[in-house]
Amino acid sequence: MRAGGRACSVGVVVAGLLAFAAVGCSGDGKAGATGERPTEAIDLCGGEAVSAEAAESLKVITGSSRFDESDEDSTVVHAAKQLSQEFTSSVTGDGDICMVFAVDAAQSDRLEVTWELASGPPQGEPAPKFTVLPMGERTLTASDAAVVQFACRSAKLPGSTPAQVKIGVERWSPEEPEGDPEKLKDAYATVAHSVSLAMAKELGCENNGGLKDRPSLDPA
Repeated sequence: MRAGGRACSVGVVVAGLLAFAAVGCSGDGKAGATGERPTEAIDLCGGEAVSAEAAESLKVITGSSRFDESDEDSTVVHAAKQLSQEFTSSVTGDGDICMVFAVDAAQSDRLEVTWELASGPPQGEPAPKFTVLPMGERTLTASDAAVVQFACRSAKLPGSTPAQVKIGVERWSPEEPEGDPEKLKDAYATVAHSVSLAMAKELGCENNGGLKDRPSLDPA
């Protein structure tokens, strides 16, 4: 774990694949959540990121169907603007999409959803805990995290080659993951796919970055 450069933030790297920098602080000490009223999973992260299937997967992961409302900047739309600006200036970079807190959960028990601009297509073998799935360029999933990488050719990301975008979902918790590891892997992959598809659409990626409407959960 590494300290972030923003107040009340923590950045992390998972197996060299997930870069996080959680942003914002609410009055109750939870970054990225308003704490005003509970909301359903499908309304999280701007209301476009979580499909009905992904909402069910969030229940598998957290054991809850009610969550703290995301703040107004914790959306795919906002993150896509940041991503495109970062791409224009440096080609690589990373940032936040949103953080997910189940109702009454402590700050130490949360999901962090992030984006990253990779320098190129996936290379090398993933860490042993990850299962490889055939979504986008490559999808990795485990019982506590998943990352989808897809290629995006878009007017918003101009260049001779497609941009390489990663969407990561990881749980931060003092407790070990509970439940069937295979079901948890499917759940994380489903949430990461849903957010990735929403990001690909928001960026205007050709062919939605090669992502299908539903997740492909059979190992590659």
